[in-house]
Amino acid sequence: MDSSDQRRKRKRVLRQPYPPFYCPSYMLSVRFLAVCLGFLTFLYILISIVPFNSSAFRPVLVVSSLSLLSSSSSRTVKSVQNFDSFLFPWKIEDRVLFPDHVLLFVSGGKKGGLMKKIDVEGLECVYREIGSDFVVKRVISVDGFDGLRSIVRCPLPSMNYSALVTLRVSGKNGILKEENNGFLVNNQTMNSWEKVAYSATLDGDTVVLFVKGLNLRGNKDSDPSLFSCHFGLGKWERNETFTLTTKALSAAQEVVRCPLPRSLRNDPIKANGIRVTIGVTPRIRGRAYKRLIVPSIAKITDFGSEGKKRKEGKYKLCACTMVWNQASSIREWIMYHSWLGVERWFIYDNNSDDGIDEVIQELDRDNYNVTRHVWPWIKTQEAGFSMCALRAKDECDWVSFMDVDEYFYFPYSTPKRHRFENLGYAGQHSLRMLVANVSSTSPTIAEIRTSCHSFGPSGLSTAPSQGVTVGYTCRLQSPERHKSIIRSDALDATLLNVVHHFRLKKGFRYLNLPLSTVIVNHYKYQVWEVFRAKFYRRVATYVADWQESQKEGSRDRAPGLGTEAIEPPDWPQKFCEVWDTGLRDFVLSNLADLSTGLLPWESRYALSG
Repeated sequence: MDSSDQRRKRKRVLRQPYPPFYCPSYMLSVRFLAVCLGFLTFLYILISIVPFNSSAFRPVLVVSSLSLLSSSSSRTVKSVQNFDSFLFPWKIEDRVLFPDHVLLFVSGGKKGGLMKKIDVEGLECVYREIGSDFVVKRVISVDGFDGLRSIVRCPLPSMNYSALVTLRVSGKNGILKEENNGFLVNNQTMNSWEKVAYSATLDGDTVVLFVKGLNLRGNKDSDPSLFSCHFGLGKWERNETFTLTTKALSAAQEVVRCPLPRSLRNDPIKANGIRVTIGVTPRIRGRAYKRLIVPSIAKITDFGSEGKKRKEGKYKLCACTMVWNQASSIREWIMYHSWLGVERWFIYDNNSDDGIDEVIQELDRDNYNVTRHVWPWIKTQEAGFSMCALRAKDECDWVSFMDVDEYFYFPYSTPKRHRFENLGYAGQHSLRMLVANVSSTSPTIAEIRTSCHSFGPSGLSTAPSQGVTVGYTCRLQSPERHKSIIRSDALDATLLNVVHHFRLKKGFRYLNLPLSTVIVNHYKYQVWEVFRAKFYRRVATYVADWQESQKEGSRDRAPGLGTEAIEPPDWPQKFCEVWDTGLRDFVLSNLADLSTGLLPWESRYALSG
């Protein structure tokens, strides 16, 4: 009995319902509700962060995970990546630290990775305080660069802030947060402008690489066996390594030439966009040491498809220059020399911020056939001219290398010039006809050298309204140095040049033109408000800046000036030994409008500025 009662009790206990928290169906319903609640919470947060309207989908730059080759000047710090990057994948590939700004190289997005004005509205530079939070500053400027990337210039960081700047669009998600609030943190590297492979281009089946930090002599070539080129293939942002190597063929100044790897030689166009750098093998007393790899931001570009080529062949005469803030001067220089016969213009813009890009676009729209090429590298005029020579080779027979304050002048082009028209001295396109005559009569001549007369302020205290050719009329007695027009296919493979003349291939020679035939008026010492800009920085690599106390007595400096931009009390009367109105008379006789008296650069183009 007792046993049967116990069995009945156990059955009753087993039949009793489970407590609510043990019920499987109840467990399932709680889980379902939790999932639903979590999903709704996620939607609410997503909508509050990314409102679904057009303004939400503005491009935001993303920091690449690339860690560049290390160097003694490299530093590493955290940077940020925004959630919106999944929609607009801009990437900061590289950074270069300059004395007065930080340069960012940006790729990705649409149309070859070039940033447009619509993309960068409200773009800000973001800096991280060491061990603390972020601050922002306005971007200085944005430019296209090499067809593959854009460049963004940011101010230098404040003290105690890292130079490893990143970017954001103003107002996006408020102040940038750390990784636990949705930002991906990566390690990055900063390159120094003084030690970096900074540009590269194809030339036939070779690559020409431009490198800072090799410290080669300025007036002679170097032993190419000390150098090698290293090519990276595949996805650079996935920790790409340099997988192919070739030995250098030549090395001079900042230019190293190497053959393409065999896998690219049959189809060089495939090299476009590949990262390349230089290896240096130090050699001391005949002993070779471990090869050093120079940090690189250089990607190979190809000029073959970008030129403004004519169906009837090359341009007979082109011009190349490098400028910084010459928007007020470049119209006169281009319009005048176009009248003399220059057909094509290459303007290398060295960090101008005076609106020169708009002036150049306007001139090009008016059929002056001029293009602007961004050249952000300081102290690299010789390298820039080497690059321009390569760019012009497929488009031009002859190229003049000169500055925007230098003007070719034919001394016989006076008001009585009609006596000399049949000699070809005074007419329109006379400079082009000169080089054409040299080409046809002396095929071994590959450089035409012209002496220069240096003009002073000519008694003026303000810039002349009609331009330098009319306003400055007093000069030094003796000519100084020379400028050159070169045959682009006759340059030595090293591309070695001393700013305004190049080393030629064997078998070619230069011609010195007599002063009575043609001369260059160099408006070197203008009114002080113009001249003092020279104290900011000299563009040539092997010329000391005027703030430095080096070679103070050399011809590269203004006589009597020290290292500070202080105007001498007699500046308007300086450098005046001979009054020379020849070019002024020529310009007023030939280029002034007959009805208004205005010169071409005084017309609506200049007045609108």
